[in-house]
Amino acid sequence: MNKYTLSFKSPAELLKYIEEQDVQYVDFNFTDLRGKWHHITFRASYVDKDILDSGVYFDGSSIAGWRAIHESDMTLRPDLSRVTYDPFSAQKTIKILCDVSEPGTTKGYGRDPRSIAKAAEAYLRKSGAGDTAFFGPEIEFFIFDSVRIHADPHHVGYQLDSVEGPYNSGRDYPTGNMGHRPTVKGGYVPEAPVDSLSDIRSEMLTVLESMGVSVEKHHHEVASSQCELGMRFATLVACADNVQMYKHVVHNVAHSYGKTATFMPKPIFGDNGSGMHVHQSIWKSGKPLFAGGEYEGLSETALYYIGGILKHARALNAFTNPTTNSYKRLVPGYEAPVLLAYSKGNRSASCRIPYSAAPGGKRVEVRFPDPLANPYLAFAAMLMAGLDGIENKIHPGTGLDKDLYHLTPEEAAKVPSACGSLRDALEALKADHAFLLKNDVFTKDVIDAFIALKMEEVERIERSPHPTEYSLYYSS
Repeated sequence: MNKYTLSFKSPAELLKYIEEQDVQYVDFNFTDLRGKWHHITFRASYVDKDILDSGVYFDGSSIAGWRAIHESDMTLRPDLSRVTYDPFSAQKTIKILCDVSEPGTTKGYGRDPRSIAKAAEAYLRKSGAGDTAFFGPEIEFFIFDSVRIHADPHHVGYQLDSVEGPYNSGRDYPTGNMGHRPTVKGGYVPEAPVDSLSDIRSEMLTVLESMGVSVEKHHHEVASSQCELGMRFATLVACADNVQMYKHVVHNVAHSYGKTATFMPKPIFGDNGSGMHVHQSIWKSGKPLFAGGEYEGLSETALYYIGGILKHARALNAFTNPTTNSYKRLVPGYEAPVLLAYSKGNRSASCRIPYSAAPGGKRVEVRFPDPLANPYLAFAAMLMAGLDGIENKIHPGTGLDKDLYHLTPEEAAKVPSACGSLRDALEALKADHAFLLKNDVFTKDVIDAFIALKMEEVERIERSPHPTEYSLYYSS
Protein backbone atom coordinates (compact mmCIF):
# COMPACT_ATOMS: atom_id res chain seq x y z
CA MET A 1 0.00 0.00 0.00
CA ASN A 2 1.05 3.63 -0.42
CA LYS A 3 -0.08 7.10 0.63
CA TYR A 4 -2.83 7.15 -2.01
CA THR A 5 -4.53 3.99 -0.74
CA LEU A 6 -8.11 4.45 0.48
CA SER A 7 -9.63 1.87 2.82
CA PHE A 8 -12.63 2.23 5.11
CA LYS A 9 -13.81 0.10 8.01
CA SER A 10 -17.49 1.04 7.85
CA PRO A 11 -20.08 2.73 5.64
CA ALA A 12 -20.23 5.61 8.13
CA GLU A 13 -16.49 6.21 7.74
CA LEU A 14 -16.75 6.26 3.93
CA LEU A 15 -19.80 8.54 3.95
CA LYS A 16 -17.98 10.99 6.22
CA TYR A 17 -15.02 10.99 3.81
CA ILE A 18 -17.32 11.61 0.82
CA GLU A 19 -18.82 14.63 2.55
CA GLU A 20 -15.54 16.06 3.83
CA GLN A 21 -13.76 15.66 0.49
CA ASP A 22 -16.72 16.94 -1.54
CA VAL A 23 -16.83 13.78 -3.68
CA GLN A 24 -19.41 14.25 -6.43
CA TYR A 25 -19.85 10.72 -7.81
CA VAL A 26 -19.32 7.15 -6.68
CA ASP A 27 -18.43 4.44 -9.21
CA PHE A 28 -19.22 0.81 -8.42
CA ASN A 29 -16.86 -1.41 -10.46
CA PHE A 30 -17.01 -5.14 -11.22
CA THR A 31 -15.40 -7.60 -13.62
CA ASP A 32 -17.11 -9.92 -16.11
CA LEU A 33 -16.04 -13.44 -17.14
CA ARG A 34 -13.87 -12.16 -19.99
CA GLY A 35 -12.03 -9.88 -17.56
CA LYS A 36 -13.49 -6.51 -18.61
CA TRP A 37 -14.29 -3.84 -16.05
CA HIS A 38 -17.83 -2.45 -15.87
CA HIS A 39 -19.16 0.40 -13.74
CA ILE A 40 -22.35 1.99 -12.48
CA THR A 41 -22.07 5.61 -11.34
CA PHE A 42 -24.19 7.17 -8.59
CA ARG A 43 -24.49 10.77 -7.55
CA ALA A 44 -22.68 10.92 -4.18
CA SER A 45 -25.72 12.49 -2.47
CA TYR A 46 -27.71 9.36 -3.34
CA VAL A 47 -25.23 6.95 -1.73
CA ASP A 48 -26.18 6.11 1.84
CA LYS A 49 -25.59 3.45 4.48
CA ASP A 50 -28.31 1.19 3.03
CA ILE A 51 -26.66 1.12 -0.40
CA LEU A 52 -23.23 0.44 1.08
CA ASP A 53 -24.67 -2.30 3.32
CA SER A 54 -27.12 -3.94 0.91
CA GLY A 55 -25.40 -3.26 -2.39
CA VAL A 56 -26.37 -1.94 -5.80
CA TYR A 57 -28.82 -3.84 -8.01
CA PHE A 58 -28.15 -4.30 -11.72
CA ASP A 59 -29.17 -6.39 -14.73
CA GLY A 60 -26.97 -9.51 -14.82
CA SER A 61 -28.54 -10.75 -18.06
CA SER A 62 -26.78 -7.96 -19.97
CA ILE A 63 -23.34 -9.29 -18.96
CA ALA A 64 -22.04 -11.96 -21.34
CA GLY A 65 -21.92 -15.43 -19.78
CA TRP A 66 -23.97 -14.54 -16.68
CA ARG A 67 -27.73 -14.68 -16.03
CA ALA A 68 -30.73 -15.42 -18.26
CA ILE A 69 -33.25 -12.62 -18.74
CA HIS A 70 -35.85 -14.31 -16.50
CA GLU A 71 -33.39 -14.34 -13.55
CA SER A 72 -31.47 -11.16 -14.27
CA ASP A 73 -31.37 -9.39 -10.89
CA MET A 74 -27.88 -9.24 -9.36
CA THR A 75 -26.24 -7.24 -6.58
CA LEU A 76 -22.93 -5.39 -6.43
CA ARG A 77 -21.54 -5.60 -2.90
CA PRO A 78 -18.97 -2.83 -2.32
CA ASP A 79 -15.60 -3.78 -0.84
CA LEU A 80 -14.83 -0.75 1.34
CA SER A 81 -11.21 -1.86 1.67
CA ARG A 82 -10.64 -1.20 -2.07
CA VAL A 83 -11.59 2.39 -2.81
CA THR A 84 -9.70 4.70 -5.14
CA TYR A 85 -10.07 7.97 -7.01
CA ASP A 86 -10.83 7.90 -10.71
CA PRO A 87 -8.11 10.16 -12.14
CA PHE A 88 -9.89 10.43 -15.51
CA SER A 89 -13.23 11.84 -14.34
CA ALA A 90 -13.99 15.53 -14.85
CA GLN A 91 -16.09 15.49 -11.67
CA LYS A 92 -14.54 14.29 -8.40
CA THR A 93 -15.25 10.54 -8.45
CA ILE A 94 -14.23 7.62 -6.31
CA LYS A 95 -14.31 4.01 -7.43
CA ILE A 96 -15.32 1.13 -5.17
CA LEU A 97 -14.39 -2.39 -6.27
CA CYS A 98 -17.30 -4.77 -5.84
CA ASP A 99 -18.10 -8.44 -5.48
CA VAL A 100 -21.23 -9.80 -7.17
CA SER A 101 -23.92 -11.77 -5.35
CA GLU A 102 -27.50 -12.84 -5.89
CA PRO A 103 -30.16 -10.61 -4.30
CA GLY A 104 -30.79 -11.32 -0.65
CA THR A 105 -27.51 -13.12 -0.03
CA THR A 106 -23.97 -12.08 0.79
CA LYS A 107 -22.45 -15.18 -0.82
CA GLY A 108 -20.37 -14.49 -3.91
CA TYR A 109 -22.03 -15.34 -7.24
CA GLY A 110 -20.47 -18.51 -8.65
CA ARG A 111 -19.62 -16.78 -11.94
CA ASP A 112 -18.17 -13.64 -10.33
CA PRO A 113 -14.40 -13.69 -10.98
CA ARG A 114 -13.54 -11.68 -7.86
CA SER A 115 -15.58 -14.01 -5.64
CA ILE A 116 -13.78 -16.99 -7.19
CA ALA A 117 -10.41 -15.41 -6.42
CA LYS A 118 -11.49 -14.83 -2.81
CA ALA A 119 -12.59 -18.46 -2.59
CA ALA A 120 -9.14 -19.58 -3.83
CA GLU A 121 -7.46 -17.58 -1.07
CA ALA A 122 -9.84 -19.15 1.48
CA TYR A 123 -9.02 -22.63 0.17
CA LEU A 124 -5.29 -21.98 0.57
CA ARG A 125 -5.86 -21.26 4.27
CA LYS A 126 -8.18 -24.24 4.69
CA SER A 127 -5.72 -26.60 2.98
CA GLY A 128 -3.01 -25.86 5.54
CA ALA A 129 -0.45 -25.45 2.75
CA GLY A 130 -0.07 -21.77 3.63
CA ASP A 131 -2.03 -18.69 4.57
CA THR A 132 -0.93 -16.15 1.96
CA ALA A 133 -0.27 -16.37 -1.78
CA PHE A 134 1.68 -13.53 -3.38
CA PHE A 135 1.37 -12.75 -7.08
CA GLY A 136 3.46 -10.35 -9.13
CA PRO A 137 2.58 -9.99 -12.85
CA GLU A 138 4.76 -8.41 -15.55
CA ILE A 139 2.22 -7.00 -18.00
CA GLU A 140 3.23 -5.97 -21.52
CA PHE A 141 1.21 -3.93 -23.99
CA PHE A 142 1.45 -1.97 -27.24
CA ILE A 143 0.85 1.74 -27.89
CA PHE A 144 -0.14 2.81 -31.39
CA ASP A 145 -0.95 6.16 -32.97
CA SER A 146 -3.87 4.78 -34.95
CA VAL A 147 -5.79 1.56 -35.49
CA ARG A 148 -8.45 0.93 -38.10
CA ILE A 149 -10.52 -2.25 -37.83
CA HIS A 150 -12.92 -3.69 -40.41
CA ALA A 151 -14.92 -6.80 -39.51
CA ASP A 152 -17.85 -6.61 -41.91
CA PRO A 153 -18.89 -9.54 -44.13
CA HIS A 154 -17.54 -7.73 -47.22
CA HIS A 155 -14.64 -5.81 -45.65
CA VAL A 156 -12.26 -7.54 -43.25
CA GLY A 157 -8.89 -6.24 -42.13
CA TYR A 158 -6.95 -3.94 -39.83
CA GLN A 159 -4.30 -1.28 -40.19
CA LEU A 160 -1.99 -0.16 -37.38
CA ASP A 161 0.31 2.80 -37.34
CA SER A 162 2.97 3.98 -34.90
CA VAL A 163 5.72 6.53 -35.35
CA GLU A 164 7.99 3.89 -33.77
CA GLY A 165 7.11 1.21 -36.31
CA PRO A 166 10.06 0.05 -38.44
CA TYR A 167 7.62 0.08 -41.38
CA ASN A 168 7.75 3.90 -41.14
CA SER A 169 11.51 4.17 -41.66
CA GLY A 170 10.99 5.57 -45.18
CA ARG A 171 7.82 7.54 -44.57
CA ASP A 172 7.71 11.22 -45.50
CA TYR A 173 6.45 13.17 -42.46
CA PRO A 174 5.57 16.89 -42.80
CA THR A 175 8.12 17.70 -40.08
CA GLY A 176 10.69 15.27 -41.45
CA ASN A 177 11.51 11.67 -40.57
CA MET A 178 14.02 11.63 -37.71
CA GLY A 179 14.91 7.97 -38.33
CA HIS A 180 15.25 6.92 -34.67
CA ARG A 181 13.09 3.87 -34.04
CA PRO A 182 13.47 0.28 -32.81
CA THR A 183 14.08 -2.47 -35.34
CA VAL A 184 12.06 -5.71 -35.40
CA LYS A 185 12.79 -7.48 -32.09
CA GLY A 186 15.23 -4.64 -31.30
CA GLY A 187 13.27 -2.56 -28.81
CA TYR A 188 14.42 -3.85 -25.43
CA VAL A 189 15.26 -0.88 -23.14
CA PRO A 190 16.78 1.53 -25.70
CA GLU A 191 17.41 5.14 -24.69
CA ALA A 192 15.56 8.08 -26.25
CA PRO A 193 15.05 9.09 -29.00
CA VAL A 194 14.77 5.45 -30.14
CA ASP A 195 12.44 4.99 -27.19
CA SER A 196 9.76 7.60 -27.93
CA LEU A 197 7.29 6.42 -25.26
CA SER A 198 9.16 7.14 -22.01
CA ASP A 199 7.09 10.19 -21.05
CA ILE A 200 3.75 8.48 -21.58
CA ARG A 201 4.91 5.48 -19.53
CA SER A 202 5.99 7.81 -16.70
CA GLU A 203 2.56 9.39 -16.80
CA MET A 204 0.93 5.96 -16.63
CA LEU A 205 3.05 4.97 -13.65
CA THR A 206 2.29 8.21 -11.80
CA VAL A 207 -1.45 7.87 -12.41
CA LEU A 208 -1.42 4.20 -11.39
CA GLU A 209 0.29 5.11 -8.13
CA SER A 210 -2.35 7.79 -7.51
CA MET A 211 -4.95 5.00 -7.57
CA GLY A 212 -3.23 3.25 -4.66
CA VAL A 213 -1.09 0.74 -6.58
CA SER A 214 2.55 0.42 -5.48
CA VAL A 215 4.71 0.89 -8.57
CA GLU A 216 8.38 0.31 -9.33
CA LYS A 217 9.57 1.07 -12.87
CA HIS A 218 8.79 1.18 -16.57
CA HIS A 219 10.67 0.38 -19.77
CA HIS A 220 10.39 -0.24 -23.49
CA GLU A 221 9.93 -3.87 -24.47
CA VAL A 222 11.40 -5.95 -27.30
CA ALA A 223 8.93 -5.10 -30.06
CA SER A 224 8.55 -1.63 -31.49
CA SER A 225 5.71 0.27 -29.78
CA GLN A 226 5.75 -2.27 -26.90
CA CYS A 227 5.94 -1.27 -23.24
CA GLU A 228 5.87 -2.59 -19.69
CA LEU A 229 5.09 -0.96 -16.34
CA GLY A 230 6.34 -2.59 -13.14
CA MET A 231 4.16 -2.79 -10.05
CA ARG A 232 4.88 -4.53 -6.75
CA PHE A 233 3.58 -7.96 -5.89
CA ALA A 234 0.50 -8.31 -3.69
CA THR A 235 -1.84 -10.95 -2.33
CA LEU A 236 -3.96 -12.76 -4.93
CA VAL A 237 -7.16 -10.70 -4.89
CA ALA A 238 -5.35 -7.41 -4.28
CA CYS A 239 -3.01 -8.14 -7.18
CA ALA A 240 -5.91 -8.97 -9.52
CA ASP A 241 -7.55 -5.69 -8.47
CA ASN A 242 -4.30 -3.91 -9.31
CA VAL A 243 -4.20 -5.52 -12.76
CA GLN A 244 -7.67 -4.13 -13.49
CA MET A 245 -6.51 -0.65 -12.47
CA TYR A 246 -3.32 -1.10 -14.51
CA LYS A 247 -5.36 -1.77 -17.65
CA HIS A 248 -7.73 1.11 -16.90
CA VAL A 249 -4.80 3.49 -16.55
CA VAL A 250 -2.94 2.28 -19.65
CA HIS A 251 -6.01 2.57 -21.88
CA ASN A 252 -7.05 5.99 -20.59
CA VAL A 253 -3.64 7.67 -20.37
CA ALA A 254 -2.91 6.54 -23.94
CA HIS A 255 -6.30 7.92 -24.98
CA SER A 256 -5.56 11.25 -23.31
CA TYR A 257 -2.31 11.47 -25.33
CA GLY A 258 -4.21 10.89 -28.58
CA LYS A 259 -2.85 7.35 -28.80
CA THR A 260 -4.36 3.90 -28.39
CA ALA A 261 -3.15 0.97 -26.27
CA THR A 262 -3.88 -2.73 -26.61
CA PHE A 263 -3.23 -5.80 -24.47
CA MET A 264 -3.63 -8.15 -27.43
CA PRO A 265 -0.91 -10.82 -27.10
CA LYS A 266 0.01 -10.67 -30.80
CA PRO A 267 -1.12 -7.54 -32.61
CA ILE A 268 1.79 -7.57 -35.12
CA PHE A 269 2.93 -10.53 -37.21
CA GLY A 270 6.67 -11.19 -37.16
CA ASP A 271 7.55 -9.29 -33.98
CA ASN A 272 7.41 -10.23 -30.30
CA GLY A 273 4.04 -10.51 -28.60
CA SER A 274 2.90 -9.38 -25.17
CA GLY A 275 3.00 -11.71 -22.19
CA MET A 276 1.98 -11.49 -18.56
CA HIS A 277 4.66 -13.41 -16.66
CA VAL A 278 3.31 -14.11 -13.18
CA HIS A 279 5.63 -14.49 -10.16
CA GLN A 280 4.09 -16.61 -7.38
CA SER A 281 4.96 -17.74 -3.87
CA ILE A 282 3.22 -19.11 -0.78
CA TRP A 283 3.86 -17.97 2.79
CA LYS A 284 2.69 -19.13 6.21
CA SER A 285 2.81 -17.20 9.49
CA GLY A 286 5.03 -14.61 7.82
CA LYS A 287 7.58 -17.16 6.56
CA PRO A 288 8.32 -17.98 2.90
CA LEU A 289 7.54 -21.61 2.07
CA PHE A 290 9.30 -21.66 -1.32
CA ALA A 291 12.84 -21.31 0.13
CA GLY A 292 14.80 -24.47 0.87
CA GLY A 293 17.68 -26.71 -0.07
CA GLU A 294 16.46 -28.15 -3.36
CA TYR A 295 17.02 -26.96 -6.95
CA GLU A 296 18.15 -23.30 -7.05
CA GLY A 297 17.40 -22.87 -3.35
CA LEU A 298 13.76 -23.88 -3.68
CA SER A 299 11.89 -25.96 -1.16
CA GLU A 300 10.26 -29.29 -1.90
CA THR A 301 6.93 -27.45 -1.51
CA ALA A 302 7.91 -25.07 -4.32
CA LEU A 303 8.88 -27.97 -6.58
CA TYR A 304 5.53 -29.66 -5.93
CA TYR A 305 3.80 -26.34 -6.73
CA ILE A 306 5.66 -26.26 -10.07
CA GLY A 307 4.69 -29.88 -10.63
CA GLY A 308 1.02 -28.96 -10.26
CA ILE A 309 1.36 -26.02 -12.64
CA LEU A 310 3.05 -28.16 -15.30
CA LYS A 311 0.63 -31.07 -14.89
CA HIS A 312 -2.41 -28.84 -15.37
CA ALA A 313 -0.81 -26.28 -17.71
CA ARG A 314 -2.87 -27.17 -20.77
CA ALA A 315 -6.11 -26.77 -18.79
CA LEU A 316 -4.74 -23.56 -17.26
CA ASN A 317 -4.18 -22.21 -20.79
CA ALA A 318 -7.96 -21.73 -21.08
CA PHE A 319 -7.76 -19.11 -18.30
CA THR A 320 -4.21 -17.79 -18.74
CA ASN A 321 -4.38 -17.56 -22.55
CA PRO A 322 -8.11 -17.11 -23.16
CA THR A 323 -8.26 -15.71 -26.71
CA THR A 324 -7.65 -17.02 -30.20
CA ASN A 325 -4.98 -14.32 -30.55
CA SER A 326 -3.16 -15.79 -27.51
CA TYR A 327 -1.95 -18.74 -29.58
CA LYS A 328 -0.39 -16.53 -32.22
CA ARG A 329 2.01 -15.51 -29.44
CA LEU A 330 2.62 -19.04 -28.11
CA VAL A 331 4.86 -20.09 -31.00
CA PRO A 332 8.64 -20.74 -30.97
CA GLY A 333 11.07 -17.98 -31.90
CA TYR A 334 9.60 -14.93 -30.17
CA GLU A 335 10.69 -15.56 -26.56
CA ALA A 336 7.32 -17.24 -25.92
CA PRO A 337 7.45 -20.12 -23.41
CA VAL A 338 5.87 -22.91 -25.41
CA LEU A 339 7.50 -25.95 -23.78
CA LEU A 340 6.22 -27.05 -20.38
CA ALA A 341 9.42 -27.28 -18.36
CA TYR A 342 11.08 -25.40 -15.51
CA SER A 343 14.54 -23.92 -15.28
CA LYS A 344 16.68 -21.40 -13.42
CA GLY A 345 16.93 -18.08 -15.19
CA ASN A 346 15.86 -19.57 -18.53
CA ARG A 347 13.25 -17.40 -20.22
CA SER A 348 12.42 -20.11 -22.75
CA ALA A 349 10.92 -22.30 -19.99
CA SER A 350 7.28 -22.12 -18.97
CA CYS A 351 8.32 -21.93 -15.32
CA ARG A 352 11.41 -19.88 -14.54
CA ILE A 353 13.16 -19.64 -11.17
CA PRO A 354 14.38 -16.04 -10.87
CA TYR A 355 17.62 -15.55 -8.95
CA SER A 356 17.24 -14.34 -5.38
CA ALA A 357 19.77 -14.49 -2.56
CA ALA A 358 17.08 -13.81 0.06
CA PRO A 359 14.65 -16.57 1.18
CA GLY A 360 11.74 -14.13 0.85
CA GLY A 361 12.56 -13.67 -2.81
CA LYS A 362 12.28 -17.35 -3.72
CA ARG A 363 9.41 -17.67 -6.15
CA VAL A 364 8.18 -19.28 -9.34
CA GLU A 365 7.63 -17.26 -12.50
CA VAL A 366 4.95 -18.78 -14.75
CA ARG A 367 5.64 -17.35 -18.19
CA PHE A 368 2.92 -18.58 -20.52
CA PRO A 369 0.02 -16.30 -19.37
CA ASP A 370 -0.83 -13.22 -21.42
CA PRO A 371 -2.44 -9.88 -20.53
CA LEU A 372 -5.89 -10.70 -21.92
CA ALA A 373 -6.32 -13.21 -19.09
CA ASN A 374 -8.99 -12.38 -16.54
CA PRO A 375 -6.58 -11.86 -13.60
CA TYR A 376 -9.00 -13.18 -10.94
CA LEU A 377 -9.63 -16.43 -12.82
CA ALA A 378 -6.04 -16.91 -14.02
CA PHE A 379 -4.46 -16.32 -10.60
CA ALA A 380 -7.05 -18.48 -8.83
CA ALA A 381 -6.61 -21.33 -11.34
CA MET A 382 -2.81 -21.27 -11.06
CA LEU A 383 -3.00 -21.29 -7.27
CA MET A 384 -5.38 -24.27 -7.36
CA ALA A 385 -3.05 -26.13 -9.75
CA GLY A 386 -0.04 -25.42 -7.52
CA LEU A 387 -1.91 -26.53 -4.40
CA ASP A 388 -2.92 -29.72 -6.18
CA GLY A 389 0.77 -30.32 -6.83
CA ILE A 390 1.58 -29.79 -3.14
CA GLU A 391 -1.29 -31.97 -1.93
CA ASN A 392 -0.41 -34.85 -4.25
CA LYS A 393 3.38 -34.36 -4.14
CA ILE A 394 3.67 -33.96 -7.92
CA HIS A 395 7.40 -33.60 -8.57
CA PRO A 396 8.22 -31.76 -11.82
CA GLY A 397 11.30 -33.86 -12.58
CA THR A 398 14.69 -32.41 -13.48
CA GLY A 399 15.05 -28.76 -14.39
CA LEU A 400 16.09 -28.15 -18.01
CA ASP A 401 18.98 -25.71 -17.96
CA LYS A 402 19.42 -25.23 -21.68
CA ASP A 403 17.90 -23.16 -24.48
CA LEU A 404 14.65 -24.99 -25.08
CA TYR A 405 14.29 -23.42 -28.53
CA HIS A 406 17.33 -25.39 -29.72
CA LEU A 407 16.59 -28.87 -28.43
CA THR A 408 17.17 -31.75 -30.79
CA PRO A 409 13.97 -33.31 -32.18
CA GLU A 410 14.53 -36.27 -29.85
CA GLU A 411 14.88 -33.98 -26.82
CA ALA A 412 11.90 -31.84 -27.78
CA ALA A 413 9.68 -34.90 -28.18
CA LYS A 414 10.14 -35.65 -24.47
CA VAL A 415 8.93 -32.21 -23.33
CA PRO A 416 5.18 -31.49 -23.40
CA SER A 417 4.01 -28.20 -24.88
CA ALA A 418 1.35 -25.63 -24.20
CA CYS A 419 -1.86 -25.75 -26.21
CA GLY A 420 -1.69 -24.66 -29.83
CA SER A 421 -5.13 -23.06 -30.01
CA LEU A 422 -7.94 -21.83 -27.82
CA ARG A 423 -10.04 -24.79 -28.93
CA ASP A 424 -7.29 -27.13 -27.66
CA ALA A 425 -7.18 -25.27 -24.34
CA LEU A 426 -10.96 -25.43 -23.85
CA GLU A 427 -10.91 -29.17 -24.61
CA ALA A 428 -8.09 -29.58 -22.09
CA LEU A 429 -10.14 -27.71 -19.48
CA LYS A 430 -13.14 -29.94 -20.17
CA ALA A 431 -10.98 -33.01 -19.52
CA ASP A 432 -8.99 -31.67 -16.57
CA HIS A 433 -10.78 -29.45 -14.04
CA ALA A 434 -11.29 -31.56 -10.91
CA PHE A 435 -8.44 -29.67 -9.22
CA LEU A 436 -10.42 -26.43 -9.66
CA LEU A 437 -13.58 -27.78 -8.03
CA LYS A 438 -12.09 -28.35 -4.58
CA ASN A 439 -14.07 -26.53 -1.89
CA ASP A 440 -16.26 -25.08 -4.68
CA VAL A 441 -13.62 -22.49 -5.58
CA PHE A 442 -14.62 -22.95 -9.21
CA THR A 443 -17.93 -24.67 -9.89
CA LYS A 444 -18.86 -26.89 -12.79
CA ASP A 445 -21.38 -24.19 -13.68
CA VAL A 446 -18.79 -21.42 -14.13
CA ILE A 447 -16.40 -23.72 -16.00
CA ASP A 448 -19.17 -24.72 -18.43
CA ALA A 449 -20.24 -21.08 -18.81
CA PHE A 450 -16.66 -19.96 -19.48
CA ILE A 451 -16.12 -22.70 -22.07
CA ALA A 452 -19.40 -21.85 -23.82
CA LEU A 453 -18.53 -18.14 -23.89
CA LYS A 454 -15.08 -18.78 -25.32
CA MET A 455 -16.30 -21.34 -27.85
CA GLU A 456 -18.42 -18.57 -29.38
CA GLU A 457 -15.18 -16.70 -30.08
CA VAL A 458 -13.48 -19.82 -31.45
CA GLU A 459 -16.33 -20.58 -33.84
CA ARG A 460 -16.59 -17.00 -35.05
CA ILE A 461 -12.87 -16.94 -35.91
CA GLU A 462 -12.90 -20.42 -37.45
CA ARG A 463 -15.88 -19.59 -39.68
CA SER A 464 -14.77 -16.13 -40.80
CA PRO A 465 -12.70 -15.85 -44.01
CA HIS A 466 -9.29 -14.36 -43.23
CA PRO A 467 -7.52 -11.73 -45.39
CA THR A 468 -4.48 -13.99 -45.63
CA GLU A 469 -6.70 -16.71 -47.10
CA TYR A 470 -7.50 -14.33 -49.94
CA SER A 471 -3.78 -13.79 -50.44
CA LEU A 472 -3.12 -17.54 -50.48
CA TYR A 473 -6.13 -18.93 -52.32
CA TYR A 474 -8.07 -16.29 -54.28
CA SER A 475 -6.36 -16.99 -57.59
CA SER A 476 -5.76 -20.69 -57.03
